[in-house]
Amino acid sequence: MRRYSIMYFISQSVKGLWRNGVMTLASIVVLMSCLVVMGSFALVVMNLNENLNTLGDMNEMVAFVELEKTEEEISAIREKIATYDNIKKIEYVSKEQALEEEKKKYEEEYPEFFEGISGDIYPASFVITYKNNDKVETLKYDLEHTEGVYKVNSRADIADTIETMKKGIIYLFAWFLAVLFVVSVFVIVNTIKLAVFARRQEISIMRYIGATNWFIMIPFVLEGVWIGLLSSGISFGIVTYVYSFVQKTVISDYGMFTIIPFANFQGWLLLSFVVIGVITGIMGSSISLRKHLKA
Repeated sequence: MRRYSIMYFISQSVKGLWRNGVMTLASIVVLMSCLVVMGSFALVVMNLNENLNTLGDMNEMVAFVELEKTEEEISAIREKIATYDNIKKIEYVSKEQALEEEKKKYEEEYPEFFEGISGDIYPASFVITYKNNDKVETLKYDLEHTEGVYKVNSRADIADTIETMKKGIIYLFAWFLAVLFVVSVFVIVNTIKLAVFARRQEISIMRYIGATNWFIMIPFVLEGVWIGLLSSGISFGIVTYVYSFVQKTVISDYGMFTIIPFANFQGWLLLSFVVIGVITGIMGSSISLRKHLKA
């Protein structure tokens, strides 16, 4: 063993892959397919979670101020609201701003409705962003009992529904991803087992001439590493291309959806592919060799 360098084992592993090209190709295709499916599934979950977070970002209330209140009184109401607990941000919408927002929504359809209308018919309001959904009822109660506020609109029930839906979907997808990973590892290990079984005569001859188990095993383990590296590289290229295509299509045709830039996770995605590919390749080779290395 001492007279053989690591380069010897590397060359032997490469020769082994080349000599058994059909099984090598089968192992790479199976592992690559599993990595592409798992990677794509993980990216779908991430983007779904991002869009549900955006959709669920409805932690706002609107407090409408009584029409007759002056600017000084409105300022006092704002100062009062700012003292309440669970306040993240307060945005003031004046009567004129309220009129402009209504015009944007309906002026094209009902242009005559806004002729001669001033902002005085629309109440000023405060758009209040809160921090915690659990304390929203307390905040709503405080706002409804604030002097000068005559109405409070809240979307807390919608936000709660979306939050519940998001948790359920993410939990379900996480289970699917875990099951998919286990099935993928099982398929990969069994594919490499077939490759090793096809070379059982070669292993028997090496044992017959006195080769140690480690001497026999190292080239096979390195073959598993090469298979893992090749599969992870090809998988990463496929996922990168498909994701870029989908991202361009969604942004151009369906602008309402949020697509996370690929650069945000390409590093950990490649690392995950390499780690999973190499580990499963080594596992497949090691598990498959056990039977043939027994005395």
